[in-house]
Amino acid sequence: MALQDARISWPALLLVPLLTSAIFVAILAVFHVDGARGGPLLIFLVLMAPACVVAYGATLFLFLPSLLLLSRLVRMTGLRACLLGFVLGAVVIVPLVAMAWKSSGPDSGPPTENFLVFFVRWAADPMIALFPFAGMTTAGLYWWLGKLWTVPRQPA
Repeated sequence: MALQDARISWPALLLVPLLTSAIFVAILAVFHVDGARGGPLLIFLVLMAPACVVAYGATLFLFLPSLLLLSRLVRMTGLRACLLGFVLGAVVIVPLVAMAWKSSGPDSGPPTENFLVFFVRWAADPMIALFPFAGMTTAGLYWWLGKLWTVPRQPA
């Protein structure tokens, strides 16, 4: 018997990854101009596509199943949803770093260093810290918009 089944809010599911991607890409675009040609708008447009791929993929295939499974085990609150998003945002770092490591060799070939050494070096990058916070933001927005747009169930 489920304690509280989390319900899927389709508008929130479609809107939240796009909104989270836009927020974090805008932050990156503003702080990473450094004389780049095209300015922040070009950086925003270029980074928005991969950000949406990661955000929608993580939301659909990682966050939503985890949220539905966790809601069967414990009573879900906004705080628990945000903590789940934070943890899953940290988990997403591993495959992304693994993809970067695979092409880190000369001429994007096989890697020349150990994965653990590469991972520790990438973990020291402050931009990696954005992933857990992006996961937490996505979860929090999904929880809030889901509560806003979900029609309460009528008692049977």
